[in-house]
Amino acid sequence: MKTKNLFGFFMAIAIISLLAITTVSATEDLLSTYSIEIDGIDAYANEISLIAGETMTVEVIFTSDVEASDIKLKAELEGEKVDVEANLFIGDVEAGKTYTRTFTLSVPYELQEEVNGNLSFNMKFWNGDFRTDVDEVTLRVQRPAYNVAFMSIFTSQTVEAGDMFPVDVVLKNNGYNDLDNLYLTVQIPSLDVVKTIYAGDIYAQEGVGDYDDEEDTISFRVILQIPYDAQSGIYNLEVEATNDDLVTNAVKQIAVNNDFANYVIVNDYTQSFATGETGVYNLLIVNPTNNLKVFRIVTESISGITTSVSESIVAIPAGSSQSVQVLADASSQGEYAFNVNVFSGENLVGTVTLSADVESGVASNAVVILTFTLIVIFLVLLIILVVLLRKKPEKSEDFGESYY
Repeated sequence: MKTKNLFGFFMAIAIISLLAITTVSATEDLLSTYSIEIDGIDAYANEISLIAGETMTVEVIFTSDVEASDIKLKAELEGEKVDVEANLFIGDVEAGKTYTRTFTLSVPYELQEEVNGNLSFNMKFWNGDFRTDVDEVTLRVQRPAYNVAFMSIFTSQTVEAGDMFPVDVVLKNNGYNDLDNLYLTVQIPSLDVVKTIYAGDIYAQEGVGDYDDEEDTISFRVILQIPYDAQSGIYNLEVEATNDDLVTNAVKQIAVNNDFANYVIVNDYTQSFATGETGVYNLLIVNPTNNLKVFRIVTESISGITTSVSESIVAIPAGSSQSVQVLADASSQGEYAFNVNVFSGENLVGTVTLSADVESGVASNAVVILTFTLIVIFLVLLIILVVLLRKKPEKSEDFGESYY
């Protein structure tokens, strides 16, 4: 029994060795001569340093030792936490011929607590029959000279018009050097809302240098206010960090709700009246803010029609409204349109367009005269009818009785 087990053990070793020999023979060297340039620099003759987050260009030149088809190339940058790779199809090669291929790789950004580190660059050529692993290259990677990252931008997803809301921003210095005199700007450009604060200095490495309390990550809070007349919709909230050495931007979207976006409400935009008459439009001026507002109402007069307002300046308490009349007089018939502008201080807060359908005053007077004539005729007929009804018939003559 022991002899059989021993025989089986040696047979297994023989089979494994045969498979290994077959595998080796199936993966013969494809090439023995090659060179690699990274960003135009010989990777084997120089110590190359790269910038994290940027793109490096690789050119490989190789001479094939064999004739082969369907050759592939795989290149890989290996870091401690992040690997980046590129795969290329080389195709057919002929023995003794030289080929070149160029491709790009993104340099991974995994430098957290250090300003620099190392990456390993590997390449291999292969198909089903041949394979060559090129010599590994060690590349130096370092942070950009000046760089800041937005670790988070936190604010409410939905904001009501007129409300104040905070924007919390966390910044991290991802650069090689300290950031001095950094400013932070938070804005909503389409609403003309902007605020800038002084952020100070952010160090490249926490706890390194003259002070143990140096920080490479700092948080800030900026308070913004949405205008009361902002229309409901989706807006871009833009955050910018800047100093003399860099400008970095980030964008976040917020939703603005406004159930009452207009300062001016009109019940009827069109009035019909005759020449010689006055058209009257009722405007409701609304103050949705939390402060007393003084509004100035200005009408635009055009040819053929004169406009005015009952009150050109109104003071409206917070959360209140006031009615104002717009008056229009036309010298000739026709259709007219004119604007009424409402200002708060020097800011235009509302514009409404009113229209007038003016008829001829002569036609109107004719209708009045005709109506008056018909009324007079009706009254005369009514009087006659009353007189006739009140008139009594005369009594018949009484001759008494007569006997024969």
